[in-house]
Amino acid sequence: MARIGYARVSTRDQHPEAQRERLEAAGCTRIYTDKGASGAKASRPEWDKCLDRLEPGDTLVCTKLDRIGRSVRNLMDVSSLLQERGVDLVCLDQPIDTTSPQGKLFFTILAAFAEFERDLIRERTKDGLAATTARGRNGGRKHRLTPGQVQAARDLRAAGRSVKEIGQLLGNGKPVSRQTVYRALGMLAT
Repeated sequence: MARIGYARVSTRDQHPEAQRERLEAAGCTRIYTDKGASGAKASRPEWDKCLDRLEPGDTLVCTKLDRIGRSVRNLMDVSSLLQERGVDLVCLDQPIDTTSPQGKLFFTILAAFAEFERDLIRERTKDGLAATTARGRNGGRKHRLTPGQVQAARDLRAAGRSVKEIGQLLGNGKPVSRQTVYRALGMLAT
């Protein structure tokens, strides 16, 4: 009957220490931590190890529900898996305790809100990209080479210059990467 903790941060520049400290304070004897792993993915290295470690009578502890999954389907699958194994789930920031009917209901409602929030973010991102495109801009970084430089790269290549030489000639002191030159020559998908 162990309390097993799970912490996750989505990007490599985020820090899971605060989650780990809270899980330790909650009495977790073992804590699995994924760093740079999206919650949208059902399979994550430390998450998979955590699930393999859980035994009947154990309690899985996380700080928030969105640490273990982002979609209702995924969270329901996790809940079913834990229930089949006889493992309880506790979320420190939400009153979730799946041993009671109220806890199961609350878990289902929170999972629905987590998915709703994710859908709203996706919709806002899509709307923002559409507005940017309507103003004549594309998302992402500006092109490294001007149309004139692209033509110059093609002319240099036709004259027998190597991709490395073309990059050095077009770089104005800082060489252009091979990938950029290849893209300008139409040898890479944009």
